[in-house]
Amino acid sequence: MTAITVMVLGATGLTGSKVVEGLLARDEVASVVTPVRRKTDRQHPKLVQREVNFDSLDEHADLFEVDVIVCCLGTTIRKAGSQRAFRRVDYSYPLKAAEIGLSRGTRAFVLMSAIASSSSSTVFYNRIKGELEDSISGLGYPFLSIYRPSLLLGERKEHRTAEALGMKAMPLVNRALLGPLEKYRGIEADTVARAMVNEVCGLSVTMDSDGVVRIHEYPDIVTLAD
Repeated sequence: MTAITVMVLGATGLTGSKVVEGLLARDEVASVVTPVRRKTDRQHPKLVQREVNFDSLDEHADLFEVDVIVCCLGTTIRKAGSQRAFRRVDYSYPLKAAEIGLSRGTRAFVLMSAIASSSSSTVFYNRIKGELEDSISGLGYPFLSIYRPSLLLGERKEHRTAEALGMKAMPLVNRALLGPLEKYRGIEADTVARAMVNEVCGLSVTMDSDGVVRIHEYPDIVTLAD
């Protein structure tokens, strides 16, 4: 089996950095391409880091000649500074990357979204995530996988007060979320990353499919991570 090439967007974030680490360790992966604002100290024979301006992704179209794109891009309104800036990071950048990838021959797109995403939601965050899902679904990728975790657990580089409080309460809350509510359980970023890596490394057949769309929520993500 020919090893695949994978691009990871959001490669320095909580989940994205773990996806990169996992992919680099897999024999199924020939190279991992990470467009970043600033290069990191991470070095590996299979790692290709490129500093890019995300507002001008067309100028780096050559980077997108990969088999699979994994998108873990995301921010918060507080960090972005405004709803408009948030939309640019969480909607415009991922969609542009998906468009360029498809035009350059990328066969599969793996998207980190969020639980309760819906383009009709009255919650701004959920609506933007839902609009992104709809827009990328409409591009016609042979294979599209959408991950919808609830609260991501793990040590972040930046402090997010609300999420920190949520993480402290999550072990107790998770035990109460049963049946249909299970999908709202907090989940370790490590678990999501392992699931993504496992799925990507098993895509040799499904990348030849015609318009497959998979939605992964808590129970399915945990299963994929094993």
